[in-house]
Amino acid sequence: MEQQAKKRIYSAIQPSGMLTLGNYLGALRNWVAMQEEYDCIYTVADLHAITVRQEPAKLRKQILETYALLMAVGIDPEKSLLFIQSHVAAHSQLSWLLSCYTQFGELSRMTQFKDKSAKHADNINAGLFSYPALMAADILLYQADMVPVGADQKQHLEITRDIANRMNNLYPNVFTVPEPYIPKIGARVMSLQEPTQKMSKSDPNVNAWVAILDKPDDIMRKFKRAVTDSDACVRYAEGKDGINNLMDIYSAVTGKNYQEIEKEFDGKGYGDFKLAVGEAVVDALRPVQDRFYDLMNNRDMLETTWRSSAEQAEAIARRTLGKVMKKIGFIY
Repeated sequence: MEQQAKKRIYSAIQPSGMLTLGNYLGALRNWVAMQEEYDCIYTVADLHAITVRQEPAKLRKQILETYALLMAVGIDPEKSLLFIQSHVAAHSQLSWLLSCYTQFGELSRMTQFKDKSAKHADNINAGLFSYPALMAADILLYQADMVPVGADQKQHLEITRDIANRMNNLYPNVFTVPEPYIPKIGARVMSLQEPTQKMSKSDPNVNAWVAILDKPDDIMRKFKRAVTDSDACVRYAEGKDGINNLMDIYSAVTGKNYQEIEKEFDGKGYGDFKLAVGEAVVDALRPVQDRFYDLMNNRDMLETTWRSSAEQAEAIARRTLGKVMKKIGFIY
């Protein structure tokens, strides 16, 4: 009996600063788990990062660290492709082609363009505006069946699907139209200081978020300062956003459910609970941190890995790009 080919998943992450506990629990652990069931292609999306002005040396450092951190959390280049976006030229080439089949009105409605334009009013560049065409190129180049999406990424996948359908109507069967992939597990980690807001490394309050590479003392300090409420009872309930968030984090790193957590801390105060959450997070991140620093001390191995993955990704991407260019009418 012929073995059915695995469905392909594509996902990318920008090297825009140190990744957080929210990135790890909400997305990266799922990336690791998906490797066993799917044909996974993962990218450090460095081209996307320059819609905002970057300091060159800092950007290079962040690309390197993001790549090493993805391997440290468990992305295995023997199971998945893990490459740096700018190393595969087809991303930029297909982006231009798709830009010519993407409507101005579609791009102007994108909420990320509006948000970033407001934050960076002195640098509202064309790349920021046409960003969704590059994101569509990233996904469609690899004929991905599915793309993991969070609430803040649904609009980008929708426009990618619109572009793919438009191209398929003009040039039949050129692209696989990707479906959203909703992970079976994945904690939504909120700010430790504003628990109604998602944890974000762009938060100016450093106590609001935990970086994957934070030192244990810093992690403990941030959890000790986490916002709670005056109820002083560890239980999951409406209106207890701070405690709910801490319970979500504790559940994600220990595997315990809410009932088990409530029983464990019955009769104990918030101080004990915050200490326990901090210690559990330190324990969960320690092996990731150890692996990261080992990888950073082996630059040659990292470079060999990203070159090999990029070569494999290039082979897939060039097939799609060639198909598109021939369909449109280019001599390829």
